[in-house]
This record gives sequence, C-alpha cells and structure tokens, in this order.
Amino acid sequence: GAWEWPSTARVLPDGAVEVHWPAADGRPFEMGAVYRWAAPDTLDLTTSVTAHSDLKDFESFLASYFADAFPASTVQVKGGDGKVPFFQTTAKETGVWQAFPRDRRAVEIIQDGRWKIEPNPVDWAIRDELAAPLGIRRNKDNGLCAVLMSRPEDCFCVMTPNAGEGHRSLYLCLFGRDVKAGETASARARLVVRVLPTDEDAAGLCKSYLEKCSRQ
Repeated sequence: GAWEWPSTARVLPDGAVEVHWPAADGRPFEMGAVYRWAAPDTLDLTTSVTAHSDLKDFESFLASYFADAFPASTVQVKGGDGKVPFFQTTAKETGVWQAFPRDRRAVEIIQDGRWKIEPNPVDWAIRDELAAPLGIRRNKDNGLCAVLMSRPEDCFCVMTPNAGEGHRSLYLCLFGRDVKAGETASARARLVVRVLPTDEDAAGLCKSYLEKCSRQ
C-alpha cells in the first residue's frame, strides 16, 4: 500500500493538501494526491500518476474505512431490461468480497492476477455492472451517509465486503488503463458525509458532481 511509501506533503495556498510519492526501484512512476474541501461535508480528491515507463492497466486502489455504525454498503447498478438504475445491496450470500465493475473490460482487469498476489490475495465475487461509480455506507440510526463517487471514465469498479464484514470498507478502483512513459494521467473522486433520507438522494449528489466535472 502507498501508506508504506516515502512521501512528502504540503499545504497549498488555497488550503488544499498535496501529497507526493516519488518513483523508486520497482515502482516506475510517481504519484500525487490533492485533497480539497469543496464544502464542510464534501472532500474532493484528485489522484495523478506520471509514468517513467509504460504502465499496463494501471490502477490506484482508493480505500475508505468506516466505524461500526456503518455496517453495509449499497452500490448503484444498472437496471435490467430498460429499468432505471437502483442501489444493490451486499448480502453475505452473494460473496465475502464483492466487485461491481463498469463493464466487461473491467472484469478482465480485476481477474488478470493482480488480486492473487501475496500476502493478501482476494477472490472477488463479480456483481452487477455499475450505473455510476457511486457507493454508500449508511448509519441507519440517524441517516448519516458516507457517499463515495467518481467519474465513469476515472473509476472502473466499486468494491466492498459484504454487509457486516469487519473491514466496513468501500473502495474505488481508479484509472484502469494504460499510461504511457512520460504521460501524466489523473482521476477524480469525491466523498460526501451528510444525512440523506434515501439512497436515491445520493444519486442526485453524484449527478451534480458529474455535471460540475464536465464544466471544468
């Protein structure tokens, strides 16, 4: 994990925090991350990678972990037979570790062997295709939600353990494409922590976010 890599961090003039990880032996790329508050309950993240050699199907695995008051994830998936998108649950019987891919190509990346590497191999259960890269963890007692979202072109899968599994995590698989030597690529994500009456309210937040991204 990148938390083990040497890094530097600085506060930018606008108050954002920038983290930089240099390239190293066996890691032919440098990475950057800029965290910026868009609102008191809204944190934006831009992750960038500069390749020092060609990178095949590069992935930045963005992990978020939550308190025990947020026991389950829901993920927005496509509705079948022309139905509207809906939020799919993550029941235990559908697998311990669950992956909601963007498309078939995303499944190929997930299953290319990267998750067989020790010391923590994972066997992902492939679930429904994403309607949007949008996942929620909800506190059922007070309605507080943690909503993670990204642009479809930046995120090829949303992953999560099943409801009640102890990690209480939610993951965005960013990039999922080749990055050529000398190229700098970036991916964007947003976290909103807010009381939401329904999961569908989160879809409205994601729509507004994507519209904002398209204007920038």
